[in-house]
Amino acid sequence: MIKLVGTGVWILAITLASVYFSLKMASAPKVDTAVAAREAAMEFVSGYTTTVPVIGEGGVSGYLLTKLAYKANKELAAKQVVPLPEMITDELYTLLVGKKMIDVGATGNFDLDAFRGVVKEGLNRRFGAEVIAEVYVEQIDYLTTASVEDPPQKKGVTLLKGEVPTVEQTQKSGH
Repeated sequence: MIKLVGTGVWILAITLASVYFSLKMASAPKVDTAVAAREAAMEFVSGYTTTVPVIGEGGVSGYLLTKLAYKANKELAAKQVVPLPEMITDELYTLLVGKKMIDVGATGNFDLDAFRGVVKEGLNRRFGAEVIAEVYVEQIDYLTTASVEDPPQKKGVTLLKGEVPTVEQTQKSGH
């Protein structure tokens, strides 16, 4: 009988200890209020598909199609005189045509992180404030003029295809 009571007390003690430690370890994660406030001030801006002509060999040799999305500061974006998507499109033309950020002849040398950084830096410099926090690349394609004129013969080349998070995904992950 004493063994049975001892076993019962032992099981009770183990059960209480495991419940106590489970509740202690399962407490809510600590939220960094500064990071939460910064993320609450951000909005997701989907960019337009931008078609940039690639000029070479005495004329247009093809078209570069880009679709980018951005995480931007709501308050700073609202203060801009020119709407954000139009300003972004203009800056992309400046970067892709004026500075020739992408060399379609050497697609293996494309540095995505450098491209994102240059786009972010160029836009923020243009806005005069840190409006853009992140740049997401959804897709970058190159279509030759031959593929545009006679599609069954030749096809374009997808240089990069990325995934842009949805608004729900960015809110869940805290980004």
